[in-house]
Amino acid sequence: MSQMNIATVDLNLLKVFEALHEESSASRAALRLGVTQSAVSAALRRLREVYGDQLFVRTGRGLAPTLKANQLKPVVSDALNKCRQSLAMVDPTAHHYEGRSVTVGLSDDFEIAYGRRLIEEIARRAPKLRLIFRQTHSQIVARALMERSIDLAITAGGFAERLLSRQVLGEGGYACLVDPASLAPGQQQIDLEEFVTREHLLVSSGGFIGITDEGLAALGRSRRVCASTTHFAALPHLLKGSDAVATIPTHAAQAIASMSGLALLPCPLALPRYPIELGWRTSTQIDPVVLTVREAIGASFRAE
Repeated sequence: MSQMNIATVDLNLLKVFEALHEESSASRAALRLGVTQSAVSAALRRLREVYGDQLFVRTGRGLAPTLKANQLKPVVSDALNKCRQSLAMVDPTAHHYEGRSVTVGLSDDFEIAYGRRLIEEIARRAPKLRLIFRQTHSQIVARALMERSIDLAITAGGFAERLLSRQVLGEGGYACLVDPASLAPGQQQIDLEEFVTREHLLVSSGGFIGITDEGLAALGRSRRVCASTTHFAALPHLLKGSDAVATIPTHAAQAIASMSGLALLPCPLALPRYPIELGWRTSTQIDPVVLTVREAIGASFRAE
């Protein structure tokens, strides 16, 4: 690698690096930056000289970052965000939201229940800011925050890492969803006997056992899970036309029932409630744009 001095490096190259890493495509990076594809290719050649690494290699699915590029990404994005912050400091009233994005990690139950409300809250508080929703869950959320692949996260716990801060947004419980065609006329609940007789759909990020199995085991009972999925959004398609039941967080059950026509029923099993938490990286200087989104998330949950 040749010796490089920051005085000889065009700092616009860092914007190209960030766009290439996030878009995995020279043509999409060019569109995003409002430059030609040949300009992006020229910038990539220069970046490779600066860092002494290929940085991005062509695959069947576009450009894939090398290990070095993945190591550089959080440092480069952090530097660019500090530059964006500096513009806001010059004129705090001019809210520089255009071109900015904030990535919120959450499982799709929260996205289904709160996503639209959050988009509307952000449109009021930070016009032109782009929200990016990224799938996560409590087992992987701390690492995702520390690696800076997300800026904020909404999960049921998982923020024990000492460099993370958290705020309780609320408390959650569970409800059941079924195809209304599988209920008797006027039926508005199912008892425990019917509950264990029916087949079940499990929503899980990877496990075979859910909170429902633990609750049933405490009563010496069990259930038969006919299928599991990682996405709550699939439930209307998987439940319709069946006798199966899905036991999921109440906020998602209410949102899915209102959109899909599935029947929302109380859970006949006493299951523990859980805290819904917002987490972020603890830092001496919080990016004001991330702070704006944090406040919008809090407002969205209080609006319930």
